[in-house]
Parts: sequence; C-alpha cells; structure tokens
Amino acid sequence: MTPPRCPGQDRRFWTPKDIFEVPCPHCGWDVEFFKDDPVRVCPGCGRDVRNPRIDLGCIAWCTFADQCLAVFAEAPRQAGSVRDRLVRRMEEVFGQDTRRIDHAMSVLAYAETLLAGRTDVSGLVVRAAAVLHDVGIPASERKHGSAAARHQEIEGPPIARQILESMGIAPDAIDHVCRIIANHHSARDIDTPEFGLVWDADWLVNIPVEYDTSDAARMAEIVRKVFKTERGKRIARELFLERNGP
Repeated sequence: MTPPRCPGQDRRFWTPKDIFEVPCPHCGWDVEFFKDDPVRVCPGCGRDVRNPRIDLGCIAWCTFADQCLAVFAEAPRQAGSVRDRLVRRMEEVFGQDTRRIDHAMSVLAYAETLLAGRTDVSGLVVRAAAVLHDVGIPASERKHGSAAARHQEIEGPPIARQILESMGIAPDAIDHVCRIIANHHSARDIDTPEFGLVWDADWLVNIPVEYDTSDAARMAEIVRKVFKTERGKRIARELFLERNGP
C-alpha cells in the first residue's frame, strides 16, 4: 500500500498562491519558489536565495516531522542544513582549489534548476551527487598523478560515502549517490532519473569550458546526443544555440 501523503505538502491540495516569485536580493532576478522550498539558487547570479515565505505545513506539530524532514540523525531544525553541510564538506575536500569548488557549485545550481517541480526524484540524491561528484579528484591526483575520468570514478565514491555516512544519510540514498559519482563521466552502469539530472547539470557547466560554442552544428549535435532530460536539452539550446544565432 502506498503511504498517505502529508496534506500540508501534498501538491494536490495547493493553490496558485503556493507557487510564487521572489526578487533575488543580490541581482534582482525573479526566483520561482514552491511554498516548501527552503532555498533556491538564483538563475541570474547563482547565489542562494532564502524563501521569505517558507511554509513547511505541519513541522511545528506533526508527530512524524522528524521522519519527514530529518535526513541525518539529530538534524537541526534549519532549512537547507543538509545542503549547507554537504557544501562545507566538499569545500574541505578541495581546500584552496576554488576552481573546483566553483565548478561543484555551478553544477549544483543547474541541478537544482533541473530539479525544480520534479516530484518523481530524490532531491537529496540529486543535490548530494551534484555537490560531491568530483570529490575524487584530489585523491586521484595524489595516487595516480592524474585527474582522469577513470580515476575520479574509482576514488570519488569511497570519499562521498564517508561524508554521507558521517551525516547519517540513509544507506539507500548513499548507495545511489555513490553510483552516480562512479558513473558521472562514463554513464556505464546507471540510468536513473537522478543520474540524468546530475549528468545534464555537469554538461551544462562543462560545455563552454571544453567546446567552441560558436560552432552551431557541433553544438546541435552535442545537445541532441548528450543530454538526458528534456529540460536539460532546452536549457542547452537556449545557452549554446539560440544565443549564438543570427
């Protein structure tokens, strides 16, 4: 039997006012929120924007609030705390390597954009995999003298697993995140919706770094062959094709 949904968070009971836009306090871009989104990444500047109208429905009184919202043991009642802790742990792995920290944050921003409105995927898995997908790079460079993709996919999962286990993340979520990291270059052994979102987010960040985006024919071919989600394809076309049009 499918467990009942919480009425406060079940979108079947929502009204139009439960989805709204808030101006980014950093750049003024309109950021779309669902009422239960604690934080979103501004598509204009990439910075965090807190939801000033956060409505978590039943958290104050529901007997099952801890099961619903606490992703790790003794979680503080702070919106966005899991995400923030993941980011801090990722930053500790990379130390002074701001280029790779910035890359991870950019992938997270795109992953959250692709995730918006999706009810068929685990937001925790997507965000954790986006933040931690490259954590194997420092170990790869130390052990193998190379950050090649095959080394990252070997070295990254054990490091991610250690981080997630220390936070008390559920074992099935940890396994899923580690599978994504173990395939984030090769896509050999996984084809889940969460993987597709992280894969597309990583490509959206990497394309302008690795390819000549002025080559429209090449970009069209990459968009057609590489991206796994329709939203990812649409954003890629907007970024790399329509903006370069006549």
